[in-house]
Amino acid sequence: MITTPATLDGEPARQPEAAEESRARPGDTPGVAADEHLYLTGRPPLRDFIRYVRHQAVDPPGEGTLADEWRAAADVVRALEREEAGVADDPPIDRMGPDYEPLLVEFLASPLVRHGFNTVPTEVAFVELDRLVVWQKHIDLTFVRRLEQKLGPAPDDEAVFRACLLDDRLHPPVRWSRVHRDRWVFTSTSNDLRFLGTMRLEADNIRNYPPPGDLVGIVGIAVGFGSNFVNAIRAENRLILNNGSHRAYALRNLGITRVPCIIQHVSLREELDLIGPAELRRDPDLYLKNPRPPMLKDYFNPKLRRVMPVHRRVRQVTVTFSIDEGHVEAL
Repeated sequence: MITTPATLDGEPARQPEAAEESRARPGDTPGVAADEHLYLTGRPPLRDFIRYVRHQAVDPPGEGTLADEWRAAADVVRALEREEAGVADDPPIDRMGPDYEPLLVEFLASPLVRHGFNTVPTEVAFVELDRLVVWQKHIDLTFVRRLEQKLGPAPDDEAVFRACLLDDRLHPPVRWSRVHRDRWVFTSTSNDLRFLGTMRLEADNIRNYPPPGDLVGIVGIAVGFGSNFVNAIRAENRLILNNGSHRAYALRNLGITRVPCIIQHVSLREELDLIGPAELRRDPDLYLKNPRPPMLKDYFNPKLRRVMPVHRRVRQVTVTFSIDEGHVEAL
């Protein structure tokens, strides 16, 4: 079974708005459109923590207060490095039984899987949420609550699988328009809106659009949503959560400890340059060698997190291109 109700550190799993963190809720600030975010504290750099709170929070405290809070969390981190050294090493990976075959067939048929997970050896298996290393410092708790409402208080095995690997929710609307001759702007309430890369296209790839001339080739600049599967990278005997942090948090908050995940196996650090997130590439030793790296269960530790209302923002992706026409000497 996937849905195993459990507790964290011997205590019942609690909602983000636990009593010991009772602060103003987003709706408590009249006239301000706000969401609620969680931010992991206690690890360097301190300046990033202060900058995030100052720029994002609706009512940020002073720098001295934030520095004191961060130092207290740093003491907890150092204690965990002694008391839980090695806890992230050799996490279990469990194969899926035959009952999941129809769901796996449906999942593997997705073009996002076939074309997006073919760089390194990959498998779909169960992972323990509390053994996952995390690089993402903040969680949007307002979005998490919407996920939990969709899942319900006790999702069954199929619902958990679909939440992790076959999420069929509709994406929020995206607005996009040309704002200049060489510039287009895309906006959405979803943080998953992103630049997806460039594509080489042929005239036959374009349908129902009158060509402006006799086409030779087309360069496509793609903007959209990523696969958003619950995805982990296995590197140096650790599992680093690469994508799906909000769904992993929501499921763990509902008491679910083991979830299906698409796992990419990395044998050399050079492969991280191809599939790893920027934080992992920038400081791999923090996540792969530190005796007690940041882990998903830290999101639930009131001593390691700050929960605060933040200004609601819209994700914007701007695409700008340039054309240079001229002559060169023929060879």
